[in-house]
Amino acid sequence: MSSSNRNRLLVPGARQAVDPLKQEIAAEFGVQPGADAPSRVNGEITKRLVQMAKQQLSRH
Repeated sequence: MSSSNRNRLLVPGARQAVDPLKQEIAAEFGVQPGADAPSRVNGEITKRLVQMAKQQLSRH
């Protein structure tokens, strides 16, 4: 299965929301964002997205 099939966006506008986060985290690690980014960058993106979701859910 190609990565384009696994990475379908389910929420309209999600890419515009996540791309700045990817850029920020990659810059912190001193690498370029993208498929070749070290797994620690992708792991940090996931960690921060989960943290943001938890914060939003706790407000409701």
